[in-house]
Amino acid sequence: MKKGKIYVVGMGPGNKDNMTFRAYKAMEESDIIIGHKTYISLAEKIFPNKKMIKSAMKKEVERCEETLKLAEEGNIVALISSGDAGIYGMAGIMLEVALDSEIEVEIIPGITSANASGAVVGAPIMHDSVSISLSNLLTDWELIKKRVALASEGDFVISLYNPRSNGRPELINEAVEIMLQYKNKNTPVAIVRNTGREGENYDLTTLERMLDFEINMFTTVIIGNSKTFIKKGKMITPRGYKVD
Repeated sequence: MKKGKIYVVGMGPGNKDNMTFRAYKAMEESDIIIGHKTYISLAEKIFPNKKMIKSAMKKEVERCEETLKLAEEGNIVALISSGDAGIYGMAGIMLEVALDSEIEVEIIPGITSANASGAVVGAPIMHDSVSISLSNLLTDWELIKKRVALASEGDFVISLYNPRSNGRPELINEAVEIMLQYKNKNTPVAIVRNTGREGENYDLTTLERMLDFEINMFTTVIIGNSKTFIKKGKMITPRGYKVD
């Protein structure tokens, strides 16, 4: 029987143009591609003839267990995530599930949402930065608030993932209140929706006004540091080089 293998693939934003050659090759080589239904719908456009398995939200462990079972049956399986599989993705769970297995698991990195969104609006993440998910499904909200406060006090550029959902629309309001305690109200903010996908669009605004704009689960919000500026439609965080 053919020996199975698992690729844990970071697809990037989801379109072929923003996918690495290594990610594309791994998915092309795979017998089966498995992932959340949102990401499978993106993969189907790139590999229309490939066998796909859709999985629902909150079924991450079951998804990894199914992936391992398919690989143990001799299949090469690509377990896909958007962005980078090791950043809020499936890499860690898959490695844990497969720890006692002889199946090889290879992690394929991808372009993160923060990186891709930053490129859309300019160069806002040129200096020290942090990424914080506002989802409290797996992390206590008090801990998330502490991280937002400390990152703001430290003058980091902050990329917010999972900023708002129907189930927790108010959490981002509290996060903004915390950031305003440490960051100037005029700090530049980029709100990028559907990065690298159909319907990509963005707004450049300030920390004080960012809640006036549409923010949903397909949005990445980048809050600058004390040196960040917006000029000619580009958001830039200087690294410190002298520019004439």
